[in-house]
Amino acid sequence: MRHARSGTSGSASGRTGRPRSAEADAAILAATRDALCELGWSKLTMGDVSARAGVAKTTLYRRWAGKNELVVDAVAELFDTLELPDRGSLEADVEYVVLQFAELLRRPEARTALMAVVAESTRDDALRDRIRSAIVDRQKRLVVLGRERAQARGELPYEADEELACRTTDLIFDVIAGTVVHRALVSAEPVDQLWVATFTALLMHGLQGSAA
Repeated sequence: MRHARSGTSGSASGRTGRPRSAEADAAILAATRDALCELGWSKLTMGDVSARAGVAKTTLYRRWAGKNELVVDAVAELFDTLELPDRGSLEADVEYVVLQFAELLRRPEARTALMAVVAESTRDDALRDRIRSAIVDRQKRLVVLGRERAQARGELPYEADEELACRTTDLIFDVIAGTVVHRALVSAEPVDQLWVATFTALLMHGLQGSAA
C-alpha cells in the first residue's frame, strides 16, 4: 500500500525537457481552482487556465496531459498543506487535524474543487485512481505520523503485522476523512470545537466507551 508520495503527480509523468518552474506550477494550480469555482467542471478548459495563469497552453500540456490530471493536482496542492504538529497526546492531535481539515473545506476553492472531481470520478475510473494516488494515499501520511507518535508515547500498541497496520491506517483515514467530509459538505453542519471533541471521544473510546 502507498501511504504517501511527495511532489505533485504531474511531476511524476516521466516527461523530459526544460526544468519545471515552481512559480509557474503554483500559478497554474491556483488559476485552475479559480476557474473551477467560477465556471464549474463542465465549462473549465485548459485554455481558461492558461489565460488566467498567464502561460501558454503548450506549457500546461508539457506538465499535464489534460484537465483531469490538472484539476486533481490543483486539489492535491491544497491538501498537502495539512499538517500534524505534536500536540502532546493522540486525542489532541486528532482534534487539531480535524479542525484543520474542516477549515480547509470551508474555503470555496477547496470545497468546489473536491466535490467536482469526486462527482466526475464516478464516471471515470482513471480519474478515481488519480484521486486515490495524488490525494488519498498522500494524506494517509498524517495517520501514519499520528500513530507513530502515539505508539512512542505508549498510547497505542505497536503492531508487528505490517499488513494489519496498513489496514488499520486505511480504516482510521476513512473514518476521519469520511466523517468530516460528510459533515462539512453533505450535511453542511458546523465542524466546531464541541462537535470535534465529541467525535474525537467517540473515535478514541468507541461506542461502548462513549456510552459508559
